[in-house]
Amino acid sequence: MTTLLDALRATVGAAHVLHDGDLSAYEVDWRKRYRGRALAVVRPGSTAEVAAVVRLCREHGTSLVPQGGNTGLVGGGVPDDSGRQVLLSLGRMQRIRQIDADNLTLTAEAGCVLQTLQQAAGEAGLLFPLSLAAEGSCTIGGNLASNAGGTQVLRYGNARELCLGLEVVTPQGEVWDGLSGLRKDNTGYDLRDLFIGSEGTLGVITAATLKLHPRPGATMTALAACGSIEACVALLRRARQRLDAGLTGFEVMERFALDLVAKHFSTLPQPLPAARWTVLLELAAPDEAQARALLEAVLGEALESGEVDDAVVAESLAQSQALWHLRESIPLAQAEEGLNIKNDIALPVSAIPGFVTEMADTLRALVPGIRLVTFGHLGDGNLHYNLQAPQGESAAAFLAQHEAALNQRVYDAVMARGGSFSAEHGIGALKRGELARRKSPVALGMMRAIKQALDPDGLMNPGRLLGP
Repeated sequence: MTTLLDALRATVGAAHVLHDGDLSAYEVDWRKRYRGRALAVVRPGSTAEVAAVVRLCREHGTSLVPQGGNTGLVGGGVPDDSGRQVLLSLGRMQRIRQIDADNLTLTAEAGCVLQTLQQAAGEAGLLFPLSLAAEGSCTIGGNLASNAGGTQVLRYGNARELCLGLEVVTPQGEVWDGLSGLRKDNTGYDLRDLFIGSEGTLGVITAATLKLHPRPGATMTALAACGSIEACVALLRRARQRLDAGLTGFEVMERFALDLVAKHFSTLPQPLPAARWTVLLELAAPDEAQARALLEAVLGEALESGEVDDAVVAESLAQSQALWHLRESIPLAQAEEGLNIKNDIALPVSAIPGFVTEMADTLRALVPGIRLVTFGHLGDGNLHYNLQAPQGESAAAFLAQHEAALNQRVYDAVMARGGSFSAEHGIGALKRGELARRKSPVALGMMRAIKQALDPDGLMNPGRLLGP
């Protein structure tokens, strides 16, 4: 391996090949669940350097693990514990190559932090709407490799819908320049969509051309208290009918999720009295007066009909940000409470009330005292259905004893309702077994055929997404 390390140093510079010392920032995943050991962390500064690194690793039969901001939740971006994999960190590739305001596109390198892209679009008077809690540290390459979702999928779609073209280094070390800014291009297979959501198993995304949108004249945010999940769905139906495409966010939070926020972040204001369910709505409109009038009209109707028990509309940008901060603090509060079983599931919105009611009864019968942390993107059918140990019980013991059985119950119920056990976090290492068990043999066969065709030596992020 010394020969490979020397060649890598000659390619990207010795300062960008990290071999000794504390590499935990790269080798440990965000949840501290997966801890690997890399042969080296290599930090290329250009697409040409990425291609050269891939060619060198191929020559030496060494597998690669691409990594963006290391904010993934399924163990897809950290090395195994063999000490023989090269971790390819794209963090130095941060250049925004072009903003084409007339074409509503932005082309950026894979290591650009999502928040930086949002700000660059904003400075051009435009909007890049992908938004998620990790946006201050996650990168667009990782967002695309995992097909990230976030809080505005309801209006703008997943990362896949926001990408027009890609630049990719193939497992052979060749560069595919697919950085098209076209909305229409029917010239064969859509290669872009092969790599989006592939979690680094088919190639390395090095740059992307992304869709921008006109910046709304005004946005308005509100919280609404609901007595049941059925009432939340009824409010969503009403908001869609009245607000149409102006509805850009519709988040739901069960009471215990906000109780955890109050416990661990007591200084965060919670402007509504504790309710069984709380909904966060966001509306975009041409001007503030129109936005306020529309949102207040919807909430007024919902109060009269009994769908909503109480509501508050943000009076300023600061108040709006505070409402979103409540929602985004739930995962952090969970982490403070201790290890938990995370379920990132998708269901038809119409199936969510039945699922939530049935699963609460089922899980509490299986594990008395289990605490359910339910929140997420009700507008697009994506729930984060997380399970916390009973009060006073060891979180580690809870996971060791119950995780497999509880996941089985949750996933069985999700699949029976036409849902998915992975909505926006991906498969990685965590859910690879579930994919093998629950994906149809035909689908798995096609996926393996694609993997074999593009990466016959199995050097791109092995052990992730698809098993051996």
